[in-house]
Amino acid sequence: MTSNPAIKSKTLTRVGFLLLDNFTMIALASAIETLRMANQLSGEELFSWQLISEDGCLVKASDGLSFTPDFSILNAPVLDMVIVVGGVDITRSFSPRQVSWLRALGRKNYTLGGICTGAYVLAHAGLLDNYESSIHWECLASMQERYPKVRCNNRLYSIDKNRMTSSGGTTAMDMFLNYITLKYGGKLSGAVSDMFICDRVRGEFDQQRVSLRQMHTHGQPVPKLVDIIELMEANLEEPFELDELASFVAVSRRQLERMFLKHLECSPSRYYLKLRLDRARQLLKQSSLSIVEISTACGFVSTPHFSRCYRKHIGISPRDERKGTWSDATRTNRLRQPLIDQEVVIPAVRSATALFQAQTEPSYGSIAIQ
Repeated sequence: MTSNPAIKSKTLTRVGFLLLDNFTMIALASAIETLRMANQLSGEELFSWQLISEDGCLVKASDGLSFTPDFSILNAPVLDMVIVVGGVDITRSFSPRQVSWLRALGRKNYTLGGICTGAYVLAHAGLLDNYESSIHWECLASMQERYPKVRCNNRLYSIDKNRMTSSGGTTAMDMFLNYITLKYGGKLSGAVSDMFICDRVRGEFDQQRVSLRQMHTHGQPVPKLVDIIELMEANLEEPFELDELASFVAVSRRQLERMFLKHLECSPSRYYLKLRLDRARQLLKQSSLSIVEISTACGFVSTPHFSRCYRKHIGISPRDERKGTWSDATRTNRLRQPLIDQEVVIPAVRSATALFQAQTEPSYGSIAIQ
């Protein structure tokens, strides 16, 4: 393909992807394919990419597939940007050597980023202090509690000076499309989007809005319902009364109740309680806060009341949730069985192993499907 005269700068941006154990393939592919297509459509090598691991050895993705990196952190070439690719069990998937390497890059003023849960590692390294940062919603509560200097948000992605973070899934594509727009203009990013059949390039300030996507099943969300849920999500520690919520959006309490029953198939009180219990479950599994502190942070009048609600709706006490006793021997044995069955083919072993690893990591199941 001949070079495109519309692309003014021909500077090559060299991107390194640091693969962590159990990284998510969809995040990595969304990022790399966006860069590849930008090169293809521009007719210029605008981007290059390399895969990096701690020791240069194979790295397994969260689905059990293995990737051979191009370099280790010791022999990595000169790069312009390093993106940490996170995934499952992020709190136990990185090492002190990787953190030290990232800190060294930070001192050299590298552009650093994280996709999926990769921002957690950058935050641990102190490289996101006072930066806007996006991370997958399941890790958001933990990030806010452990790293208060990071300006965590619920956006799809954030580009703040020389820091780039995205929340997970396909949002790495949106982040790099935005980066391409900033560097080369909207014509190229729009063409890349068209090639991947994306209906639009999602903006930096678009929210993850996971709760609405999970619960809503009847067409487009109702604006007033969205407003009410946003109020609920922003006020978990000191919950509003239903009459207050209704007044904020200029509806009666009866209208509010009918709205929730029609679109979310539950009462507003039950939905609000679910939000608070979901946040409590994240904090129990991902933070060091005491049960008393979590009870207060999630708007319960007392610890015994919190424990009763938690056991009734989650099926286990907060104390046992924290201990991990919910993952009983029966479940563990069922998951391990395919690993020792000589009749099972490799793909089945891989899927069972991936599920077992996911179920033993702190954030698994923090949002339950009901």
